[in-house]
Amino acid sequence: MDYLEKLHDAVLNGDPATAISITEKALAENIDPHVLINDYMVRAMDEVGRRFEKFEYFIPQLLMSAKAMKGAMALIKPLLVGDSVQDISVCAITGTVKGDVHDIGKNLLGALLEGGGFRVVDLGTNVSPEQFIEAVQKHEAKLVCMSALLTTTMPGMKTTIDVFKEAEIRDQVIMLVGGAPVTHHFAEEIGADGYRDNASAGVVLAKELLGIRK
Repeated sequence: MDYLEKLHDAVLNGDPATAISITEKALAENIDPHVLINDYMVRAMDEVGRRFEKFEYFIPQLLMSAKAMKGAMALIKPLLVGDSVQDISVCAITGTVKGDVHDIGKNLLGALLEGGGFRVVDLGTNVSPEQFIEAVQKHEAKLVCMSALLTTTMPGMKTTIDVFKEAEIRDQVIMLVGGAPVTHHFAEEIGADGYRDNASAGVVLAKELLGIRK
């Protein structure tokens, strides 16, 4: 399986065709999709984020790497969601905070939330606090999941939580945060309800906080 390292390189270098080709081969060989995601693709995107913050990568490289991972994720997502899931009738809002264009972790969480029975409304990237609030009210959501890849956009999570407080609807929703630079301490400091360092654990935490039993 030495060829799998080329998946990491394809995402890092923004090569969608190679990323898709290797993912197809790996899935045909019954390699666990979570291994592809966590050991190769997420690792590559972490490095992309580091290079972006060091001004070694710029927006075009960031977007091409994201495109490469999206192409691979399109093949993997159906395997994560599954053919049949239990509907738990809870709406979850996902989005990357304002100023941040990273969406890989958010997309993975969304896929796993859908697999867990949630109704997911994805707001995409560069989402303002007001857009989060509007979506919560429109869809009567009980869960908000915010993502950030860059340390410079992490404060957007606190800003969003503060705006929810000002609108007097903070107590109506569970607010989770995630992304490569985010930590438990940061989550507690800004008043989030929780944080996990991977999407699978995030879904488990969301269900625990919402009182949803398997």
